[in-house]
Amino acid sequence: MKNGLGLSFLLLAVSVPLFAHHGNASYGHAKQLTLKGTVTEWTWLNPHTFLKVDVEDEKGNVVNWVIEWSAPSNLINRGVTRKTFKAGDEVTVVMITPDNGAPVGRLQRVMLANGQWLQGQG
Repeated sequence: MKNGLGLSFLLLAVSVPLFAHHGNASYGHAKQLTLKGTVTEWTWLNPHTFLKVDVEDEKGNVVNWVIEWSAPSNLINRGVTRKTFKAGDEVTVVMITPDNGAPVGRLQRVMLANGQWLQGQG
């Protein structure tokens, strides 16, 4: 009995980190949104990259959006690098956003200033 209980706790402890990476779980009731804005920062880190974009809302206020993307290792396979974006670049971003109204999203695709589209999720 003790060995079975100990084994159960061990398996539980090992499995918890597997559930920590939730993917798109926070976007369960998401809606798609397209925004045009100016890149303020491009964060190239594991496990996800982040594109930060300033977008002017309908009242003329600047809203700072944080858009999550894939891991660098996945993006490299799509031709995206740490130098793809720089502060001041104009982009059009198609993303899914949670229904809580926060200025965050999960990138679906992005258009560069030269008109080239980069795909988000494969």
